[in-house]
This record gives sequence, structure tokens and C-alpha cells, in this order.
Amino acid sequence: MSMRKLYVSFLIVLLPLLLTGCYNRGPITPDAWDLTAQQLDSISFYTTHHYTQNYNFVVTGDSLVVVAQQPEDMAIPDVVSSEIETVGMEMQKDSITLRKNEHIVVADIKTVPADTIDSIWVKVARDQLTFGWIHENELLAKVSPDDPISQFIDFFSDAHLLIFLAFCVIVVAAYGVRRLMKRGAKIVHFNDIPSFYPTTLCLLVASSAVLYSSIQLFGPESWRHFYYHPSLNPFALPLHLGLFVSSVWAIVIVAIATVDDVTKKLPLGGAILYLSGLTAVCAVCYVVFSITTLYYLGYPLLIAYYVFAIKRLSRLPSL
Repeated sequence: MSMRKLYVSFLIVLLPLLLTGCYNRGPITPDAWDLTAQQLDSISFYTTHHYTQNYNFVVTGDSLVVVAQQPEDMAIPDVVSSEIETVGMEMQKDSITLRKNEHIVVADIKTVPADTIDSIWVKVARDQLTFGWIHENELLAKVSPDDPISQFIDFFSDAHLLIFLAFCVIVVAAYGVRRLMKRGAKIVHFNDIPSFYPTTLCLLVASSAVLYSSIQLFGPESWRHFYYHPSLNPFALPLHLGLFVSSVWAIVIVAIATVDDVTKKLPLGGAILYLSGLTAVCAVCYVVFSITTLYYLGYPLLIAYYVFAIKRLSRLPSL
């Protein structure tokens, strides 16, 4: 493989990441500080909680129970609550049940310092006739931002799903790669075709997985804000998030180039087998590097993987 093509491979990986540093957010105008006390309170809440009034959620839990009473009437100090339990009295409340997949909007937010369970109460509404109050921590546990990107993040951020997926992917991929190698089929890294796109795709997936987990480790609040306000425009995001979104776009572009190159170099049956094996390797890269980076093992593992992949790539016949 020529050095020129090796350089091109690195350029495909790194160029989209470097471009994100060119974004200019523009100056802050004096009008931005001409705000009322209520607006300042709203901005303060938005800064720490990343959502505010009129924000849209979708119910992801089986059900979400809200109450019609005002939060002040529902918040009972511990002493009073224990006295009520002693005399066997129960507080009556009017509740409304919201079902899974229903769309709701934040109508109001109140802070009730006397509430020892959760001082933040959120009023949500399904429509003009269906609304009620609920503790913030209970609300956020059963809803997701009404945005497909946020829901996609929810799906891939589930820890139990990730562990289960890791086990399944590694077992299936190991079995599939073994069968392919026995049949002499082409497979990335081991019996590869003369193309640098498949290796570049694997390296991009591994790098993106490390970057994703690094943001979870070192910038959880910025990731939470991105979760509530996702964007596919890397230039509208902070540098580290812009790098991640750029890497995702790079994966899409290189994946398209890979499919095109593989179908040109292999017959249809061989191309399908090769792309299936490549998908399995990419899945293993995502799962392994996402999990190991959370324990700081992903960084040396990524360096080792780069060395291994580049050595294998350099041994390919002329491209």
C-alpha cells in the first residue's frame, strides 16, 4: 500500500474533527442582559436542568401519574406526615394517569422547599383538559425529550442493554469470523481486500466510541444538555460535542464509500459476506471501546488497535 493512500486514510479520519474548531458563535449583544426577574429565574433553571417551560417530552414509562393539587398542598413535612400515618389518615388526591408514548409539555415549574422528597415540582399537560403536577425526579425517570435523536441516545445509553448487546455481539461476531476464515472468505484485518476504506471505518467507529464514553466521564453536564437539545450540526456545538458529531458524520460518509468500493472489488455474494463481517467487527469495536473507556482501559486499547490495524493495512497489496 502506498504512503499517499495511507495519508488519505488518516485525513478522512481526522479532517472532519479538526474543522469543528472553526465555528464562531458571534458576539453577545447588550440586549441579552435586559431581562426580568422571572426570565432570569427561568434561565437559571434552564442552565442547571437543561429544560424549562414549553419543553416537550414523550412518556417512555408504562404510565405517569400526575396530581391535580398544587405542590404546596402535597408537600408535607416529615413530622406532620408521620403524625398523619399514626392516626391512620390518608391524604386524598386527584390523580391523572398518562400512558406510554403520549406527548406532554411542561406547563409550569415550582420549587417547594418544604417538600422533603423532591423540592422541584413540574406541571405537565397532555392537552388543555389533561394536566397535573409531579416531582421532577419521578418525571425524568419516565419521559424522554420529544426528539428522535434524544430517543436514539436513550436506546444506546441503556447500561443493561449495552452489557447484553456486548455479550451477544462478541459471541456472534467471533463465531461468524471463525466461519468466514474457514471458508477463506474476505474479512477486514485478517483476509482483507485491497481497500483502505474498511479499516478506516473500523478505526472511526472505535475512536467515536472512545470519544462518546469520554464525554460521559468528563463532561456529563454538557452531554446532558446535548441530550435535551440535540443537533447534527457540529459547528453549532461545543468543541468536544462537535468532534463527536463530526465523527458520526465521518462514519456515514466512509460507510457509503466502503460499500461502493467493496461491491466493485468483490462479486455480489462475496461482497455481502464481507460487509456482514465488517458490520460485526464495527459492532464489536463500538461495544468494547464504549465499555472499556468507562474504566479508562479504552485509551491504551485504542492505541494498540490503531497500531494493529495500520500494520495489517500496510501489508495489503498495492491499492
